[in-house]
Amino acid sequence: MALTTAATAAAVSLHPLLTRPACVLRSGRRLPPHLLRATSSISSAPDFNITFAEPAPAKKASSPAPSAQPLVPWIVRGEDGKPRLSTSPPPEVLQAIALAEAEAKKAAKKESLKGQKGAVAAAAAAAASSAGVKAKERKAAPAAPPKFSKAARRFYNENIKESEPQRLAKVLAAAGVASRRTSEELIFQGKVTVNGAVCTSPQTKVDISKDSIYVNGNRISKKLPPKLYFAVNKPKGYICSCGEESKSVVSLFSDYLKGWNKIQPGLPKPRLFTVGRLDVATSGLIIVTNDGEFAQKLAHPSSNVTKEYVVTIDGAVHKKHLIAISEGTKIDGVMCVPDLVEPLAESDTRKTRLKIVVHEGRNHEVRELVQNAGLKVYALKRVRIGRFRLPADLG
Repeated sequence: MALTTAATAAAVSLHPLLTRPACVLRSGRRLPPHLLRATSSISSAPDFNITFAEPAPAKKASSPAPSAQPLVPWIVRGEDGKPRLSTSPPPEVLQAIALAEAEAKKAAKKESLKGQKGAVAAAAAAAASSAGVKAKERKAAPAAPPKFSKAARRFYNENIKESEPQRLAKVLAAAGVASRRTSEELIFQGKVTVNGAVCTSPQTKVDISKDSIYVNGNRISKKLPPKLYFAVNKPKGYICSCGEESKSVVSLFSDYLKGWNKIQPGLPKPRLFTVGRLDVATSGLIIVTNDGEFAQKLAHPSSNVTKEYVVTIDGAVHKKHLIAISEGTKIDGVMCVPDLVEPLAESDTRKTRLKIVVHEGRNHEVRELVQNAGLKVYALKRVRIGRFRLPADLG
């Protein structure tokens, strides 16, 4: 702050009190001499130059130095078994702390996920309610296909699946007209009509419950015979043929088929045939059925269904014979090796019985294996097909 004489004169001219004589007051009293001199000296002072220094910046309070972490001693047991002081926790304590922290993080993450799912569900419910979606209009989510029992699948195959359109040759074979190959020949010869028109294509799709099918002027029934499966203990001297031979395996069912109308009224007679073949001189287990698909799966070599035979050898059997049978032989250019060759205990020393298991099922396979080893077959009987064994009490 600075005051000059000009400013002082302007100030004196503005105040009436200062225009009077310096030594006279309003009451008419005079000032003391020392005050008068002081006043005159101020008015006569030539110049003032008063300045104020900037205040020194305040010193920042220094933060106190961090105090050192107090040392927590741990009493641990050393390798010598004596307790000692340690500055760090034992490893077991550190591991327990780490496990506890991990469990806490896992629980917190689980809770957060649960909360997110709840929030999403709440948001979805709110959106559904705001959109006015009714519960009865919502479509149910597609469920996994149920696993049906064997009885349910059999009922479907016999009552529902058969009503689907199938090839004409297959329908004729299932209806008992003839085998599938013979049915195809009948179709090619123009002896089959479908809905009044001659059909010459075995692949034509027909529905036996809706279409009218005639073979040689005879109408095919709208219903198919049920699927039948028989286990037969084939005797010697019978052949595996579907013809009208007097000593065929199918002829053993002549009495059964004669009374068919009493057993299954309203259903056509089934056309029975053997699954695979057995030689005239071979006895034992053979399956008879009217199910073509089942017979194909059971008899085809690719199914690898094992078949067990009991071979009676005329004479003694040595180790070299067993080795020769086990090594196999070629049949129709294909190497056939048995799955098992095992001698059976026999009281009669003049004849030896062998158990031979094969899975190929080729023509005369077992007889070729035995004869290739230099042995003579006295009798051959099949006792098992797959997991089904010939019952001991079956005549």
